[in-house]
This record gives sequence, C-alpha cells and structure tokens, in this order.
Amino acid sequence: MERNRYRIIFLGPPGAGKGTQAERLAEDLKVKKISTGDILREAVAKGTELGQRAKSYMERGELVPDEIILGIIEEAINDEEGFILDGFPRNINQAKALDEMLSSKGLNITHVIFLDVPDEEIIKRIAYRRVCLKCGAVYNLIFNPPKEDEICNNCGSKLVQREDDREEVVRKRLEVYRGSTEALIRIYEERGVLRRINGLGDREEVFRRIREAL
Repeated sequence: MERNRYRIIFLGPPGAGKGTQAERLAEDLKVKKISTGDILREAVAKGTELGQRAKSYMERGELVPDEIILGIIEEAINDEEGFILDGFPRNINQAKALDEMLSSKGLNITHVIFLDVPDEEIIKRIAYRRVCLKCGAVYNLIFNPPKEDEICNNCGSKLVQREDDREEVVRKRLEVYRGSTEALIRIYEERGVLRRINGLGDREEVFRRIREAL
C-alpha cells in the first residue's frame, strides 16, 4: 500500500493517548490528521457555510449535528491523499454515515487503530492529573508528581484539579464511551480492519506497536 493511501480511524477511551499517537503517526505517514475539534474550530474561524451553521450550535452549548460534522470532514479530505481521523466516528450512526460518504468517493477505511487501556489505568492518568493555572504546567501525582505536594515546580503556585478530571466524572465518561464507541470495535473487527494495540507503556513503545500493526 502506498504511504499516502492510508485512511485510518483511531478509537479508544478518553485518556488512552489517541491524539498524541494520531499526531505522531500522521507525521510519520505524511498524511493529514483530522481532529473533529480542530476542524470545527477551523471552519468556524474561516466562516465557511458549514462553519457558520456549526457556530450557532456551539454558541448555544449544543452538540453539533452529525451531518454538519460529516460535511466538514468531507471538506477536509483530499481524495488523492490519506488521512487519520481522531474523534470521529463515536457511534454506529456516525460510522454508517462516514462509510456512505467515503463510498460515494470510491474510498474506504483501511485501518482502525484501537488503543486498549484498562479503566483503572485511565483513572490513574486523568483523575490524578494536576495543572498549574499560572504557568500551564501539567503533573500527575502518580507518574509525574511535583517535588512538593500539590505545588508547581516552575512557579510555586498551588496546583488544581480540573472539574472534568475528577474521578466520578472520568468514570461517567468511560461509561458513556462503553455504551457507544465500543460497539464500533466489534463492527471494524468483523471487517478485518481493526488493529488492537496495547496502550500501556511509554509513548515510544506504544507507537512502535502501532507501526508494527500497520
């Protein structure tokens, strides 16, 4: 397969490292990384028709409808080049819509990378994260603790836990994930395009597993 013909989806629970690994793989394969959050903000900033429609939902704090997100993804795809999708699809309906859009272009998904990380590891990665609001430094009380308890090494400010990082919130996010995204794993597994990657270990180790799987 030519390097520029990879069309890849990244799946995995929140905190699995999808964004980091997708970015690294996109650079390595010389393909475009399409993050739904990034392209939504880009479309809004450019003031495209779909961007303006998305903005109206975002300003009201509502979810942007699938058809608008899919349209923006379609605009971001170059038929002659490969891509990596990070953050889409999240459920079966989105996956079906994506299949239909790609099929209309004579394209298909070539690989689905599933970063498999146990829930308790996700809890450790997110719920023990602390940030410095002053200088932006990020710590983890287990994996990368500050020298002084709850105090930033750089500026001495008190570290805080983001609301979204609280354990009960993380467990709820994992529950939502299990209820929707996990169904996609079975679908892509049945198609023979899923690559189940052990997401434990350092970033280089996980990336090596991904490259070997491709």
